[in-house]
Amino acid sequence: MSLINSIFARFFRMGKSNEPDNMKYLIACLGNIGAEYDNTRHNIGFKIADRLAKDLEATFTTSRLAQVAEMKYKGKTLVVIKPTTYMNASGRAVKYWLDYEKIPIENLLVVNDDIALPLGTLRLRKQGADGGHNGLTDIIEKLGTNVFSRLRFGLGDDFPRGRQIDFVLGQWKPSEEPIVDEKADEAVEIIKSFVTQGVDRTMNQYNKR
Repeated sequence: MSLINSIFARFFRMGKSNEPDNMKYLIACLGNIGAEYDNTRHNIGFKIADRLAKDLEATFTTSRLAQVAEMKYKGKTLVVIKPTTYMNASGRAVKYWLDYEKIPIENLLVVNDDIALPLGTLRLRKQGADGGHNGLTDIIEKLGTNVFSRLRFGLGDDFPRGRQIDFVLGQWKPSEEPIVDEKADEAVEIIKSFVTQGVDRTMNQYNKR
């Protein structure tokens, strides 16, 4: 290898490994692994992750604690994960990939379901409590803070008292699927706005809908 080529290769490697913090984001989409959980309400995070990957022409591969896809959008790098730890241990995967990719916590976006919101309602927040969501509970515990962005997808609360678990682990009704499909696509646009416009501008634009 010539001296010039050697210097160029070294520069390229350094440039790739030293990518500026504000150019890389972790998008953690929550759900449960296993065919029995496919298309369940609790797995809306996985559904949105798959929609994002299709939109940005990326493919997931199985890696440490998660299925992972790296995507590019308008000069930004999105590391998108679907944790394979099951919902209640989501924090392990989120913390590992934040540390491994050296992504600052302000560039983390968690995508999760929420029964406190009407069906299809999307809400972006910069911080907050877990709201009774076990995945968020574990993430807050593992990160030691609740100051990170999260995109909540409303499931509604159309279930009898005491049947919450059956509801969130149940399949979408045929009448709900058109709403879910439309709002999953909107969630993809919110994610893209988050990485390009920032959380405040994205909240102002989308939380009013």
